[in-house]
Amino acid sequence: MLGLTPDRTTLDPIEIASRDEIAALQLARLKRTLAHAYENVAHYRAAFAAAGVHPDDLTGLGDLAKFPFTRKSDLRETYPFGMFAVPREKIARIHASSGTTGRPTVVGYTAGDIDNWATVVARSIRASGGRPGDMVHVAYGYGLFTGGLGAHYGAERLGCTVVPMSGGMTERQVQLIEDFRPDIIMVTPSYMLAILDQFRAAGLDPRATSLKVGIFGAEPWTNAMRAEIEDAFDMHAVDIYGLSEVIGPGVANECVETKDGLHIWEDHFYPEVIDPATGDPLPDGELGELVFTSLTKEALPVIRYRTGDLTRLMPGTARSMRRMEKVTGRSDDMIILRGVNVFPTQIEEQILKLAALSPHYLIEIRREGRLDAMTVHVECRPDAADPAARAAASERLHAAVKNLIGISIEARVLDPGAIDRSMGKAKRVVDHRKG
Repeated sequence: MLGLTPDRTTLDPIEIASRDEIAALQLARLKRTLAHAYENVAHYRAAFAAAGVHPDDLTGLGDLAKFPFTRKSDLRETYPFGMFAVPREKIARIHASSGTTGRPTVVGYTAGDIDNWATVVARSIRASGGRPGDMVHVAYGYGLFTGGLGAHYGAERLGCTVVPMSGGMTERQVQLIEDFRPDIIMVTPSYMLAILDQFRAAGLDPRATSLKVGIFGAEPWTNAMRAEIEDAFDMHAVDIYGLSEVIGPGVANECVETKDGLHIWEDHFYPEVIDPATGDPLPDGELGELVFTSLTKEALPVIRYRTGDLTRLMPGTARSMRRMEKVTGRSDDMIILRGVNVFPTQIEEQILKLAALSPHYLIEIRREGRLDAMTVHVECRPDAADPAARAAASERLHAAVKNLIGISIEARVLDPGAIDRSMGKAKRVVDHRKG
């Protein structure tokens, strides 16, 4: 794998500022954000009043815990533009979620917001090893989803050449990677596996590509998945984090030289970790639900937004800004099976420990009488397709999940290609109990 040497002279000064300098900047920006939200968003005025707080009550960073949380439901209840803090004619762009679980969440950006967004994504690409002049193949979806345009503007801001491929047309993805020879690809990890399948189907060696770095986000993925992708393509695989309600991709990013958690760009986003059940703030180092307050957003400031992502905060390493542990689960992704809490990524880790199994899987949950049952459908690798190898892999996966996670599953090992490929975020769980 190519070595990438960090160059600290290219960093923004705030990335390596002292913690006191970072905290002072955060406090000043947090005061402005609270006042801006209170003065311009009816929802926040009502929520602050109900909680008995006013923006003037914030005199230190610890006072933020007095303020109420914002939830995805708040954005849906004020659909479409009720959370905007500037007049509609000041909105330069609108993005929205798919709305598959209800009304879509709508987010707006002023020209200043888009400028800041490009800045943090450019910083993320640079932290991943990207440099001006690199070619970036963007295979995140464009449109209302924030991934494609967020990556695009950030790569241009850094001074890269952008290939705005978007998602889908997997054969064309491979052709352009072969012909254009990009240095970086930005895509969901699950779709990168579909691209990998296409390389192999075309008889091409993925390790011979020009790709040096893959920047993967939009869904939880494990370090085992990282190893799978890095080995397959002989490149670095780094994690980017974001969500549309906070800004989009570029809230935090791993540094390629350490890959030890994602540095949060704390000059733009203030992080907290809370107990998901009580809402109480947790000290750095403890696992809980990630909460963000925006510090520089104009169109859609968010105050203590509950992301649902489970992680912990840690001190900085390659940068002064704090790190968040790689997110491998969400509070709303947790499966409760016969009283045991299970995350899909825990199953993924066991799958990828077995050489006969591929990273393509689907978890199916159903109720049999009074009891819940889980079936893990997973593809075998092409060199392990004979019945004996598949039966052995099924038994080993069943035993690993039972011994290490504590639940009994049925493991069905399928032919290569049997599980539908995702063009974006992978659907890993089908829960028939919710039908």
